[in-house]
Amino acid sequence: MIDSIEKNLGYVFHNKALLKQALTHSSVSVDVDKNYERLEFLGDRVLGLTIASLLINAFPHEPEGSLSQRHTALVCKETVAHVACQLNLDKYMIVADEDIRHNENVLCDVCEAVIGSVFLDAGCMQAMDFVQQNWKNLIDKNVEPPKDAKTKLQEISHARGLGSPVYKLEKREGSEHEPIFFISVHLDKVDAEIGEGRNKKIAEQDAAAKMLKKLEKI
Repeated sequence: MIDSIEKNLGYVFHNKALLKQALTHSSVSVDVDKNYERLEFLGDRVLGLTIASLLINAFPHEPEGSLSQRHTALVCKETVAHVACQLNLDKYMIVADEDIRHNENVLCDVCEAVIGSVFLDAGCMQAMDFVQQNWKNLIDKNVEPPKDAKTKLQEISHARGLGSPVYKLEKREGSEHEPIFFISVHLDKVDAEIGEGRNKKIAEQDAAAKMLKKLEKI
């Protein structure tokens, strides 16, 4: 099985145990040295830095605001989960419950964990090459910078006369080093939606995206 995974990834591990750890969900092992959580923490940072570097080179004359919008779209859980599925990580994940394979949050985390495992196995440049290989087409196909969910919601809510979106921190869970924020977004005449994320910006974007989906049905 390892050979098949490495073929999909386009990378052969020196330390196969790192790859197994990156694919192992906490439902199988709560041991932090045997599941993907610590590797995901590392891979998330590697992904963010690599995408920022790629965007700087790909769009040398673009202002910071547009680069930030592109970055947000390329590292959001939907995009990372999409890459995970392209790499067939959903099939190779080691889980206790088969339903976990279809969880977008888990797919995102596992993909980031694989990036982290490549970093530990071969260093920063190899990990950055891995990200470039799997995100290049996503960067190249978007000639215009995408509008993030908060910007879209602001425009649509004003157009519909629903007022400006108001974001409110509902609660914070998790550890000091790996917190999870829950933030609600409120509009006039529409029930609030709650988003979550590893920082407040991500949680706000998640809440805005959920509100946009609700508005599509109204």
